[in-house]
Amino acid sequence: MSGTSADGIDVALVRIREGADGAPSLRFLAHEGFPFSAALRKAVLGAMNAQVTSTAELARLNWRLGLAYAEAVRTTLESNPMKLDLVGCHGQTLYHQAMPIRYAGSTFACTWQAGEPAILAGELGVPVVSNFRPADMVAGGLGAPLVPLLDFVLFRHAKRGRVLQNIGGIGNLTSIPAGATVEQVQAFDTGPGNMVIDTLMFELYGKRMDLGGAVAATGRVLTPVLERALRNPFLRKLPPKAAGREQFGREFAAAFLSDCRKISKRKQDAIATASAFTVASIARAYRDFVAERMGSAAVDYIVAGGGARNMTLMRQLADALNPYRCHVSSIDDFGMPAEAKEAAAFALLAWQTWMHRPGNIPSATGANRPAVLGQVTYV
Repeated sequence: MSGTSADGIDVALVRIREGADGAPSLRFLAHEGFPFSAALRKAVLGAMNAQVTSTAELARLNWRLGLAYAEAVRTTLESNPMKLDLVGCHGQTLYHQAMPIRYAGSTFACTWQAGEPAILAGELGVPVVSNFRPADMVAGGLGAPLVPLLDFVLFRHAKRGRVLQNIGGIGNLTSIPAGATVEQVQAFDTGPGNMVIDTLMFELYGKRMDLGGAVAATGRVLTPVLERALRNPFLRKLPPKAAGREQFGREFAAAFLSDCRKISKRKQDAIATASAFTVASIARAYRDFVAERMGSAAVDYIVAGGGARNMTLMRQLADALNPYRCHVSSIDDFGMPAEAKEAAAFALLAWQTWMHRPGNIPSATGANRPAVLGQVTYV
């Protein structure tokens, strides 16, 4: 998995078996993370939602990412020797247009994840499942979120309500009421995760991220900027909904920073305000769209993604969700590294595809039917 934060590749090794009830059973085995080189990250960020690029650049990037994914899996297997049967590769999202727009005489939604799967299949010697999102979109869905199937398989509980919150480039949640069936799972993107924070950190400090939330912890939240950002139309939109750099990328971050500079010249105040925006958008999403269906009992609020390592975000999120009886913790407490979850999810989706089983949850993506996701590249 390489997400919208474009910081690198996460590889998860998992063992999946069919249980006695016919449902998949997943066991996490190992995780390795691989930061993108500066040159590759620059190329990825330059291609995301780009206004100007070239066909040659896009073709080369597609191939280069395939090489990077293959190297990451191969290195992971060197550290964790085992027989590999199948690879699920999400690819790098360069563009995700969840809603239909008119183009060249037709109106349609579209998505594009780069990373040539034939390279992985050829170099690793096993089949590869890739390009997961289009099948859901053809079925009327948003193509996201697709992680909820893993959330349901691993975290459903007969007596406890649970929310799985991912904080990657974009924030997204899956809510699973106590005793819920898969049809009762709700999931949607909550808004920005680390995307705005990371963009401002690079612009202001030349760093990829606010490690541990240290910079935000020294800043002051600029309330007028926060309140203006919280009026963003996406945050008020009813689920299902999906977001990306098209909503909270370069243009949004530039306007956000400009608003901050009108009030304060202190760089840390911009980072603190961006962090507060992430927290507030998540808390409001829970309040407005989830809390009522979860009932009055206490809820396990389980956080994954890079944001789970940001202690400032985690403290603020715990405070913001405390009035709703949500107990915030990291997915690490449940036996899986926070960075491994999305990679594990696409391993599960690859297994579903291999078994000719649907991978989307229509109540999460808005699709009109379950769909078998992805395309298989054979050796």
